[in-house]
Amino acid sequence: MTTKVEQEQGFVSLTESAAQQIRSMLADQPENAGKILRIYVEGGGCSGMQYGMVFDEKRDNDRVSEFFGVSVLVDAVSAEYLQGAVVDFSDAMTGGGFKISNPNAKSSCGCGKSFEA
Repeated sequence: MTTKVEQEQGFVSLTESAAQQIRSMLADQPENAGKILRIYVEGGGCSGMQYGMVFDEKRDNDRVSEFFGVSVLVDAVSAEYLQGAVVDFSDAMTGGGFKISNPNAKSSCGCGKSFEA
């Protein structure tokens, strides 16, 4: 099965299934109405850096892009670590959820939520 991905040069991308899940989450969570998905990187996790995703408001110096109708925010520091990364979603019973494939990661942990830059 082929997964559709919209990409923007130098930016994290979403697959169609990830965008569909995010739209569903926004529809089911009225407290996030008007907010945008923020994808970020911070220190921590078992490999040194970890990914985070949250619904947020745009801040100065954020980069904004849209994939399959879903807007995505990335701050300038996180953008350096996330260039070319792809966010996918699977609803499989085992191993399901959001997964980030990052070509900049030298290694990542088994949980898929942290990586070494």
